[in-house]
Amino acid sequence: MATENVLSKQARIDRLKAHIPTVPDFPKPGILFWDIMPIMQNPEVFSDSVTLLEEHIKESGIKVDVVVGLEARGFLFGPLLALRLNCAFVPVRKAGKLPGETVKCSYTLEYGKDTVEVQKNSIKPNQNVLIVDDLIATGGTMASACQLMESMQANIVECLAVVELDDLKGRDKISKYPVHSLIHG
Repeated sequence: MATENVLSKQARIDRLKAHIPTVPDFPKPGILFWDIMPIMQNPEVFSDSVTLLEEHIKESGIKVDVVVGLEARGFLFGPLLALRLNCAFVPVRKAGKLPGETVKCSYTLEYGKDTVEVQKNSIKPNQNVLIVDDLIATGGTMASACQLMESMQANIVECLAVVELDDLKGRDKISKYPVHSLIHG
């Protein structure tokens, strides 16, 4: 019997959280880093994480045409979720990493500026897109992905993350869209 059929939803979330240690002062002093990599080292827990995301979408009745994954760790969950939802996967990458024509969006960070991009013809107008990342902290990357999707005339059906750091209020930057996170810290 598969793990997801044995453990309750809350038990799977608790087990997932137990596999996400925090690392103080990484990557710089004052930052408490949530390390999702141990999830990948345990196939049952990794499967749980994707299954929990999938169950949320299916239970919500959201129609998804494209899962958009944010660089880099959104690439770990996005393609697997797209396969399970039987839809396309499109990556949003840092500038200069995609071939061909791209659509770009720049955003301000607390320490500078960054730019993300998507291939120009990867999203069609009115497609329902689900934007996925591992973590929502300040919300800058997720907000820029939303701006990219808006510029391509897509319908953003939800912003989805494994972890959300509530104290950083990243949700406020994407508040016009539904947001769901499995774990709140």
